[in-house]
Amino acid sequence: MRRFSWTKTLGAAALAGLIAGSAAEAAEVPEPISRDWPHEGVFGTFDRAALQRGMQVFMNVCSSCHGLQYVAFRNLEFLGYEEPEIRAIAENFYVEDGPDEFGDMFERPAEPFDQWPSPFDNEQAARAANGGAYPVDLSLITKARAGGENYLYSLLVGYTEPPPDAELMPGMHWNEYFPGHQIAMAQPLWPDMVDYQDGTEPTISQMAADVTQFLHWAADPKMEMRKEMGVMVILFLIVLSIIFYAYKRRVWSDVEH
Repeated sequence: MRRFSWTKTLGAAALAGLIAGSAAEAAEVPEPISRDWPHEGVFGTFDRAALQRGMQVFMNVCSSCHGLQYVAFRNLEFLGYEEPEIRAIAENFYVEDGPDEFGDMFERPAEPFDQWPSPFDNEQAARAANGGAYPVDLSLITKARAGGENYLYSLLVGYTEPPPDAELMPGMHWNEYFPGHQIAMAQPLWPDMVDYQDGTEPTISQMAADVTQFLHWAADPKMEMRKEMGVMVILFLIVLSIIFYAYKRRVWSDVEH
């Protein structure tokens, strides 16, 4: 009985220590930078120009390590691209197809109906090419991370030199907004690394904001349609309520209250 009591006490102390340590670590990470995104709010819509710039950033920077497995190239029509442009974008990537008449798999240029491919054949190959770190698929990244767009934007602009008293592990990089601050992904964005087609200056902040909006569209491509439907339903219910109220007044108009 005494032994059980000591075990229980030690277990509670260990749990309290873990909770305190986790809370202290979380407290060290600042809140993500809060931005006013054009797609926020009931009437918010996607900025098509920003989405196109964000796709440029993704193709030139992110697609070498990350995939978009839930996005088909034909979906780029939403961004304002015509079919010949979409076909030209898809042909920059290769996908596995087959089997052919000999029973072998083969690679071919992607077609508009194909999903955006991963740059690696499997997770093991991805880890081997990235020092053991696994570059996740970005299709749902703004939905999968607490803080959504603000967290992703903050992460992209949050690379700094580590504090003098910090011990940086081999192969890791310092990021103000990453839990624990040490992240395997090297700083992906640098000034002027993307030549924007619309002439926008490609600063780190601009590229981070653009690719964040593109990835949020990838995670929620039907957002505008859903908002439009919601507004229509609300308007319908308002009109229906007015009709019911008028009908009620007429039906009960001859009744003394």
